[in-house]
Parts: sequence; structure tokens; C-alpha cells
Amino acid sequence: MSRQSRARRTLLERELELGAVDGVLTELCGTDPNDPAGTRTGGVIAFEGPGGVGKTALLGEMRRRAAARGCTVLSARGGEHEQGAAFHVVRQLFQPVLAATGEDEHRRILGSWYDIVAPAVGLVVSGDGGSPDPQGVRDGLDWLVTRFAVEHAPVVMILDDVHWGDTESLDWLTRFAPRAVDLPLLLAIGYRPEDLTADAAGIRGLTERQGSRPHALAPLTPSGVGRIVRDVLGQEADEAFCRECWAMTGGNPWEVVELTAKIRDRELKPQSENLVALRELVSSAKDSGLNDRLTRLGTAAVRLAWAVAVLGIEATPTLTANVAGLSETEATDVVARLAHARILAPPSGGTQPLEYLHPLIATAVYQAIPGALRVAMHGQAATVVLAAGLGSAAAGRHLLEMHPEGDPWVVRHLRAAAREYLRAGAPGAGRRCLARALREPPALEERAAVLYELGCSAQLTEPAVTVNHLRAALEEPALGAELREAITYRLAQAYGHSGRMEEAAQVVAAEAGRATSARTRLRMQAEQFMWNMFRADEKESPARSRRLARLADHLTGRGMAERYLLGLRAWDAMTRGEPAATALHYAEEALRDGLSWTDDDWGFEVPILVALIFLHCDQPGRAEELFNKGIAECERKGWRGSHLAFSITLLGYARYRRGALAEAEELAREGMRIADLVGSSTPAHWTAVGTLIATLISRGRVREAQEFAAGHGGETLPQATLCPDVPVVRGELSLAANMHREAREQLTAVGRRMDGRGMRNPAWCPWQLHLSQALALTEPRQAAEVADDAVRRARQFGTHSAIGRALHTAATVTQGPERIKLLAESVGHLERSPSAYDLAVALVEHGAALRRIGLPQEAGDRLYRGLEGAVQCRADALVARARDELSAAGLRPMQLRVDHTSPLTSQEQTVAEWAAQGWPDERISEETGLAERDVARLLSGVYRKVGTDRTGLAKLLGRARRPPAAPPTSPATEIPATPTPATEDR
Repeated sequence: MSRQSRARRTLLERELELGAVDGVLTELCGTDPNDPAGTRTGGVIAFEGPGGVGKTALLGEMRRRAAARGCTVLSARGGEHEQGAAFHVVRQLFQPVLAATGEDEHRRILGSWYDIVAPAVGLVVSGDGGSPDPQGVRDGLDWLVTRFAVEHAPVVMILDDVHWGDTESLDWLTRFAPRAVDLPLLLAIGYRPEDLTADAAGIRGLTERQGSRPHALAPLTPSGVGRIVRDVLGQEADEAFCRECWAMTGGNPWEVVELTAKIRDRELKPQSENLVALRELVSSAKDSGLNDRLTRLGTAAVRLAWAVAVLGIEATPTLTANVAGLSETEATDVVARLAHARILAPPSGGTQPLEYLHPLIATAVYQAIPGALRVAMHGQAATVVLAAGLGSAAAGRHLLEMHPEGDPWVVRHLRAAAREYLRAGAPGAGRRCLARALREPPALEERAAVLYELGCSAQLTEPAVTVNHLRAALEEPALGAELREAITYRLAQAYGHSGRMEEAAQVVAAEAGRATSARTRLRMQAEQFMWNMFRADEKESPARSRRLARLADHLTGRGMAERYLLGLRAWDAMTRGEPAATALHYAEEALRDGLSWTDDDWGFEVPILVALIFLHCDQPGRAEELFNKGIAECERKGWRGSHLAFSITLLGYARYRRGALAEAEELAREGMRIADLVGSSTPAHWTAVGTLIATLISRGRVREAQEFAAGHGGETLPQATLCPDVPVVRGELSLAANMHREAREQLTAVGRRMDGRGMRNPAWCPWQLHLSQALALTEPRQAAEVADDAVRRARQFGTHSAIGRALHTAATVTQGPERIKLLAESVGHLERSPSAYDLAVALVEHGAALRRIGLPQEAGDRLYRGLEGAVQCRADALVARARDELSAAGLRPMQLRVDHTSPLTSQEQTVAEWAAQGWPDERISEETGLAERDVARLLSGVYRKVGTDRTGLAKLLGRARRPPAAPPTSPATEIPATPTPATEDR
């Protein structure tokens, strides 16, 4: 009897399911086969039921029907003993497609995702490509499947025995499956609901998301069983005999087929007088009968069947013969006998793996292998797999089944398997191999390295998990200096990324004191400075700043450690409010030879700080350039964890500072989504929370910001200095909601913390700006004092945005003519800054003040410009206020049309060229005939569009700075070109 005939028989009473199959295939292929561009709809169809109920046969029929309709069909199945082999299912899907082509075609298919995705789909790549994180690999697989579905539409992807799928494949599948409805792709899934693991539990809900439910396959009715019995045994089979067959098998199609074949082999007549004999035969269709059947086939057949069960997907004829201890000739004969006995499926020939006729048989055979012998066979399988060149990861599955015996060979290959898994973006599988290597155990001199690798395997995605392993590694007695430095660095990172800054600083400080190498000591000093800077509770900030300044004065930027220290010096100068030129000088020195965001030996923290320095020094264009570089590096390397979350969120923060509020909100939400995949309450998570709340406030959506903040109020803030500072943002939110007392309390606490640490720059932490407004109603004198101090600090820092914002705040807590003067000065500075939103706010405030003193024409000019800026920034509440003020002034609030991507006009280009060469506004006014006020307005538009200030124009416009034709008449508005000596309180 052929396998195809048996499959057809098991499809009895499956009319409803086959109708559903035809329905989804019609939706996928379109109703008109002559119209290839017709409407196609993909999706998910799932079949569930116990083993043997006919899922595999139904999926096989679906495969046949899909191929007949011209579909591209991919298929894979889970394996009971391959669940620990990462991407086992994914590789089955794509290896047949990729095996038919060469590397050039592979690179064409995978594109820029090649280095990230290739290891997951089983392609060989260089070992120096780094380790992508799981999200990066999932994104790459999404791209691969999407492209494949479009190029080879319509596509049917059949996944059988999904309950035995590996964790990594199932994780990808459950996330990707909802997208199938938007592609010419149909996912067909079969599984046993009672065997779904925790990793596979999401499979059950895939079809429910699309408004349908899995098709539960029911057992056959007595009538259906009778048809199978009579088809095999003859029409003379009586009703009582057929009904007994149904009772004995419960209507399970597989058991019915097996039982009828057994009855035929025993030549038992299907009559009611043979019911007793029938009951005796029932067990032979199950475990004990199967083992008896195997035994009767001989020792060689038993050994080969066991070898197939142990090898699983790797059971090619050659490897199976080696594990079974048979020659290939003997193995060929035994395979034929096993196929004839309905234990193995008929061989496909060549190098295709041998398969059991049904998974139930595979399970029974594997469980029948004596325990000690099964362990030995896994050991033999590992040796054979390695000898065949299939790699350590393929052997790792077998090594995991062996008993620990202190074997260095096992440790070596488990570590190699872990490296392969990490390279494929499967850290969970890598950790399993390393944990097993630790139990072997490794030699004393190797134990620290294994602990280190085990700790690093979760660094990108679960930093808190790494701490215990790395601490244990540091305590190992046999620890070389180089490994000790690497462990210390990783442990500090793990602490830091978990928000435990004090412990991060302590561990590198201890290593700095122990180090005998000057290079190691300098590196540990850099790490210590950095983690102390991030500590929110650091008590020795002024002393630390002085030490860092003295050290930086002697550095030349040679080597990464020196560049990191220069970057930290720049950050310290900026946060302390030293002149912006000082911070920019050290930032440029740090960047002289580049700072990588994804260097495996150095963190990404200093590159982030350097980018933020440019942002706070009125060069957001340069900052965004660095953030985009960081994002590109992370994506190129497949890092989709904290690194990418920080990069995207801070790019959003840069857009917020420029006034591109809609973009800022979108980027902050995306950064938060990625950060939360790593874990909540991490610095990356809180950076996104702060950025999003600040953006919502600026857009006027205060209630939404309150609801969002309330949803994140119970989480523990990390003891870290964040950008933006979340307590300041919460204080700003309280102020926006008119909760002045709460705002005063929150912002006063921030002020004590920041001043205690010497962080006095209102451009970096604007707590004074909000506190003065919170004090204005009840304590106006103190409010003015706080605002005046903020202005002094801003002038010391020297950027137009900082001075303009501080002056605007001072104006809001001042009355009379002085208020008008301060607002005008604020607008003047903000027009020279890239801070579009702050300028719009100041213009509207200035216009409102001018209207109130009876100057409607001047008020109208300010209000119209403020309205235009508010619309460009998407600041809805500010738009409404500007319109209200215009109406109050008797002016028509125009409907503005804003081109968010408009280039520089010819007039803007002209003034930008001269400003880039250092010409003051007065000289540009003389040359163009424009009023100085119009020159300032044009330059303000330039700064907003290109994302920089006058200092950065030369680089962005590709012009070498030349001495101006006339000396500047207002040098105070320019940032000095050379560093200014640090203040005494460093």
C-alpha cells in the first residue's frame, strides 16, 4: 500500500477542513487565474488535534492543492528532540531555497541583512561580524520573508508539529504571522494543543487575531472507520468488527490505518467471531507492539531505528549508518525493511534525511532506547556530526544530552556551539550550551572564561542576568590580566545598564587600583569617571570634575581611552555650565579619530554624551548626524536592544529641541517600544519616558501626558543622570497642569541635587526655568531671583537658545516695561538659535504683551510669526493661543500652509553664505539692503531648517570660514573659538 493511498484514506470526513483550505487558497491566488495582478489576501489557517488525528495528512493535501494552483510552497516541521536547536524550523523553510544558489545570489536575496540573518538561516559567514540581538534577527527574517513573498507570490508556508518548534523560530513566527494578511502569503499550521509549550502558546491565538479559530480535527465516526477497514480488508468485514475497530482506536485515523495493516498481515478475517483476537492485536499498533515488531526485524534494524531517532533532522543515510555502526550497504537494506514494516517513511534517496512514518513512532522508538545507551548514542552522534563538518551548533544538541564527565573536548565544542548561536542571534541557545559547559565542569584555568562568556551572552538584551556570572568570574583564582579587564568592563556595563551606577563605578575603581598596566589603569579611570557622572547621588562631583579637568589637559587623543576621557571632559564642562566653546573644543578632540557606537570592547555611552553636547550647544544638526550614524551602526550590526533604543530616543530628543515635535513624539514612542523589549525601568526606558512627556507637553496635550506619566509612576527610577532628567520633566508636567505646589516641591528637590553636583547649566537641566514659574503666583520675589540666576548661568554658557529661554522665563515673572524689554531680547537670541518651538513661544508671548500695551501692529508681526512657527512645530495648544491673541488684537488668524521639507530660498541661501563666513548681521544688512530685523528673521529660518547655529553653517554649507570683510560689531553674540579657562569651582 502506498503512502499516498494511506494519506487519502485519513482525509475521510474532512470535507469542512478541505473546504476551508480551498477557500483560503482562492483568497490567496485570486478568483481569476488569468489576472496575476488580481486581489490576493494572505493570512493564517491552523489545524489542531491530538497525535494521529490527521493534521499531517491534511497539510500534505493542502501542499498538493497549493502547488496545483501555482503557489510557491515552503514547508518545515518541529522536532521533539530539536526544540533546543535554534532556528531549526526557520532553516528547514529556507535552506532548500538557498541551497540551489550560490553566495552571490544569497547576498542579493538578503541584501544589507546578509550578515545579520545569514547565520540564522544556516549560511556560513565570517566570524568577525559580531552578534546581532534577537530583535535584529527577527526584523531581518521579517524582511526576508516579505521580499520572498512579493517576488514568488503567491506563497504558502506549511508548518507542521509547531508544538515542537524551537524557541527562536516560534518567537519570530508569532510576531510575524499577523503581517501575513497584508502579503500574498498563507501560513498553514498544525499542532497538538495538549503539547504546546510556553514558547508555542502564542500559536493558538494567531488565527483568532484574524477573526477565525483553529480548525479542531475530530476523530473519525464509526462509519468512517468502517470505510477504511473494508477498503483494506475487503467488503466482507461485518459491522460488529468495524465498530470494534472504531472502539479500540477511538476513531484516530493513524491508529485505524496501523490496526488494519496489522490485521491484514496476520490474515485475520474481519468477522465478529474474531473480536477477541482483534483485541489482542490492538497493543501491536502502539508502543509495546512497535518494539516487538522492531525486535523481530533484527539487531541491525533496531540500531538503525535508534540512530534515526537520535539524529533527527540530521539522519542522512551516511550519518545514520555511522551512528548505528553499519556499513552503507547494510544500512540501505535495513532502511528498506524498516520502510516495508511501516516504521520509516520510504526513503527519498540521495542525502535526504531518513524520517519515521509518523511522529508517534519516532517518540516511541526514542523512549524505548535504554537510558545509558541513549546517552552514548548522543555522544557518538556529536562525533559523527562534527566529522561531517556540520558545525559545533549541530553537535551541541547531542552534547547537551550527555552526562557531565569533566571532558575538555565537550567543553570546547559547547563553547564553540554557543559562539555559533550568539552569531546567529540566539543568546538563549548559547546560554544553554555555556551553562552545560559549566556543569561539565571546565578545567580550573578555563572556568573564568566560560563564566565570562555566559555573562556576555545576555548583555545586549538582559543586562541584569549577566551580573552574577561576571561577579563569579572575577572571583576565580586562575584569571589573567587581559580577561580580568574584559570581565570588569562588562560587569560595569551590566550594572550601569541596569541602573546600578554606584556599583558600576565601584567595580572599575577597584580594578583601577589593582591594575599594573598603565593602559588598563587609564581605561578603568575613564570608566570610573563615566559611571560616576551618571550617578544621580554622586557626592564628590566637584572634586571629580577637578581631577578630570587636570587629566584632560595632558591628553592628546591618542588611543580610545584618551578620546573617551576627552569626551567625558566635554560632557562635564557642558553640564557644569562652562562656556559652550570649552565643551565643543573637547568634544571635537574626542571625535578626531571617530567614536564607534557598537565597538565590542568599548561602550556606546561616551559617543552618546558627545552627540548630546552638540545638541545642547545649539548644533542639533551635528547631533542628529551622530545619532543617525549610531542608528545605522546598530542596525548594520543587528543590535536592536538598548543601543538602538537610546539612539532613536535621543534622535527624537534632538528633534524635540529643534521644535519638530511630531517627529520627536514618533521617535520617542519607537525608542520606548524597543527599550521595553529589553526591560522596563532601565535608563533607555526612562529616557524615552522623559522625552515623550516633554514632547506631549510642548504639543499642548497635557492630559495625555498626565495619563502616560501616571502609567509609569510606580516604576523605580534608576539612580542615574538621564537626558532629559525625568524628575524635571515631571515637575514641568505638574506646572503645565497648574499643580504649582507639587511642581515647586519636585523642582526644588531637583535643584538641590543638581547644584550639589555642580551641574549648573540651564540648557542641560532647566529646573530653574520651571521653578521660577511655579513660584510666580505665591513668591514673586523668589521667582525673579531664581530666573535672574538662570539668566546669569545661561549667559556664562553662551548659547543663544539657553540665553533666549532664560530671558523668556525671566520675562514671565517680571511686570511692566522690563517685561517687554526681556521678551524682545529673548526673541532676538532665539532668532539666532535652532530652537524653533522656543522661538514660537517667545514670539507669541511678546506679541501678547505688545497687544496689551496698545501696539497692535508690532503685536501682529510677532503673533503671525509665532503662529507660523507653532504650526510648523505642530504645537497645537500654542497655535490655538496665537490665534486667540490675533483675534483679540482684531487681526485675522490666517490659515497657514507649511511645507515641512522646503529647502533654503535664494534669499536665505545668500544670508546663510555670508553668516557662514562670519559676517555680523549689520554687515549683511548693509550688503543686502535688508533691515537687520529681517536678516535675523531669515537666519532664524535657516537655523531651523538646517539644524545648527551660525557656528555650524560653514561646515554644513561646505564653506571654509574666512575673516569677515569688516570686524564684527557685536562679538558678544558669537561663541569664542578657543576654550575658555574653567571656572574656579571645578
